[in-house]
Amino acid sequence: MIEIGLTGGIGSGKSTVAQLLVDHGAVLLDSDSLVRELQVPGTPVFEAMVAQWGERIVADDGTLDRGELASIVFDDPAQLKLLNAIVHPAHAIEMERRRSTYEGTDAILVFDIPLLVEVGHQGFDGVVVVDLDPEQAVPRLVADRGLDEADARRRIANQATREERLDRADFVIDNAGTRADLLGEVDRCWDWIGSLAAK
Repeated sequence: MIEIGLTGGIGSGKSTVAQLLVDHGAVLLDSDSLVRELQVPGTPVFEAMVAQWGERIVADDGTLDRGELASIVFDDPAQLKLLNAIVHPAHAIEMERRRSTYEGTDAILVFDIPLLVEVGHQGFDGVVVVDLDPEQAVPRLVADRGLDEADARRRIANQATREERLDRADFVIDNAGTRADLLGEVDRCWDWIGSLAAK
């Protein structure tokens, strides 16, 4: 079993790369998707969050109002720490449960973790960073996600710096070019992952 940590700044194209690696044969363990699963109504995580912040974080349809929650924790380290204390233990347990089902196989697991550098995850066979200049990421976020430029820049500033991510990288995927360029970068990355398996 080969375990690869995948990360990149917001707007870098990390999710696209994750899917391309799946197309090559990797098994994807997506941290953000898992968090969303843990936060559906009726789960212990959802109930603990509502107990902490009240009905203001519950949307009209009874699901989590992610926008409201983000407005509470985004610029408040103390509130973010409370949120992490609720979510992270459950996330770690479930991620390990899913990981363990591949123990002893020749699977290539790709852990898509946006905050890999910030949280300081260890134990991967390699860390892949999808790299994009923040000045290129901003217009992509505006076009693809409908953010305004100020919000896009604020979100980028709230993450690890480009330099911090590159310093953590064992392999860098450059996503500054075309889709065809990216396909070539991912092919190159897959070959590198194969070299880890050969060892």
